[in-house]
Amino acid sequence: MSELFDQLKTKLDRSVALSAALALFEWDAETLAPEEAADHTGKVIGILSEDYFKSLINPEVKSLLGRLEQEENYAKLTLEQKATIRELRRTYKQLASIPSKEYADFCELANKSSSVWAKAKKNDDFTLFEEYLKRIVDYKKQFASYRVTESSEGNPNALYDVLLSDFEPSLSTKELDEFFELIKEKLVPIIDQVKQKQDEIDDSFNTRTYEIEKQRKFCDFISEYVGFDRKKGVIAESAHPFTTNFHNRDVRMTNHYDENNLISTIFSAIHESGHAIYEMQIRDDLTLSLIGGGASMAVHESQSRFYENMIGKTKAFWEPIFESLKETYSKQLADVSLDQFIRAINKSMPGYIRTDADELTYPIHILIRYELEKELFSDQITVHELPKAWKKKYKEYLGLQPKTDTLGVLQDIHWSSGDFGYFPSYAIGSAIAAQIYYFMSEHMDFDTLLRGGNLDQIKAYLGEHIHQYGMIYGMNELLFHMTGERFNPEYYVRYLTEKYTNLYGLDA
Repeated sequence: MSELFDQLKTKLDRSVALSAALALFEWDAETLAPEEAADHTGKVIGILSEDYFKSLINPEVKSLLGRLEQEENYAKLTLEQKATIRELRRTYKQLASIPSKEYADFCELANKSSSVWAKAKKNDDFTLFEEYLKRIVDYKKQFASYRVTESSEGNPNALYDVLLSDFEPSLSTKELDEFFELIKEKLVPIIDQVKQKQDEIDDSFNTRTYEIEKQRKFCDFISEYVGFDRKKGVIAESAHPFTTNFHNRDVRMTNHYDENNLISTIFSAIHESGHAIYEMQIRDDLTLSLIGGGASMAVHESQSRFYENMIGKTKAFWEPIFESLKETYSKQLADVSLDQFIRAINKSMPGYIRTDADELTYPIHILIRYELEKELFSDQITVHELPKAWKKKYKEYLGLQPKTDTLGVLQDIHWSSGDFGYFPSYAIGSAIAAQIYYFMSEHMDFDTLLRGGNLDQIKAYLGEHIHQYGMIYGMNELLFHMTGERFNPEYYVRYLTEKYTNLYGLDA
């Protein structure tokens, strides 16, 4: 190992430790922390955030990074070390332009903002959250402006492109505009056809009353069934399900339980398990390092969506375990057959809530958020106008107009912590999942494995080709190494077209 890199690694180890500590506070804030903790805890987070900032952005790290990027030194590095240098340079560009005090103040605000968002959502009152969101947006605009280059002059989406790069470096608004145009062109006509056949699938059993405690037990079972390792992970409860990790042997996920929406609860558990399995299978030599996380947010979402949809919504997956679900809810599901259940969990019907959306309408929920974020960061709309703009777009794209902000602009936690540019990762992740699914289908018999309850082989395959590498490769590199192709959204269109044409008997 390079002596220079050894010196740098000592510095990076401190930043990774501080990042893990901040992640622990985030986990605690969403799960166990008391309601009034946010203000004082926010100050602690601000101090730790400033220390994290300074652990990376300082003259010593800058000097070592510059020297390691010199050709004669860079050539001596391993693949993993080169990836670390790449990610450090990306992180350095992201943070170095921001004054450390501003960064710390923002982190303190974001912690408080998330608790205010939760209160606003509970009380269906956007005005409680509006001023916090405005301050968050102002910070993110300012931070993005520090990083806009001269080459972006004249680009109305320059600020937003900077934010997008934090989550998926491979894509900008140019590529995303093309992706969402394809979605609108190919999928909206199918959605319109399916709307006419909504009543053909009976999912009325889903709104019966399902005891929360039984949901917890069944969801714990199904998480472990798909591959969540209890020796390396913890499952808790939060207002908005999420997964975080401190390293590959301490991965935390949450779920949210609704006694009148069994399907949502089950598939939230499978979705978050997909995220967790990814983190658990990152190599030991990469975890607790700058490249010890998922390749990108889109790749991470591809794994959760793969488990949730390509595995969890198939009949073959449920054949070995459906009776366990019926035994858990013997009264509520007594009249529900496996075939009815499978059709119900795949039913397509426009709805208000992104996390409850079916596969066909899901990318439209993301399209709406993408367009709103672009408009917000190009000053076409203001924070105050967001609730009205949200309702207008839902009416335009899905024929629905949320009557409350809880069902509308307040439903997602992401904006409260400043995660603008994150949402497109969900749609891109779904598309990557379809691409991976078609490739893997050529190498293994999915249905036979699922009917036998043998998910270990699928988990191992994903671990070998995706998970173990952490952030060594970017999205397109990872896909090319695995499938021989870069990102290709045509697989996503094919997957959804085939699935819903067959499910609803549409004209091909």
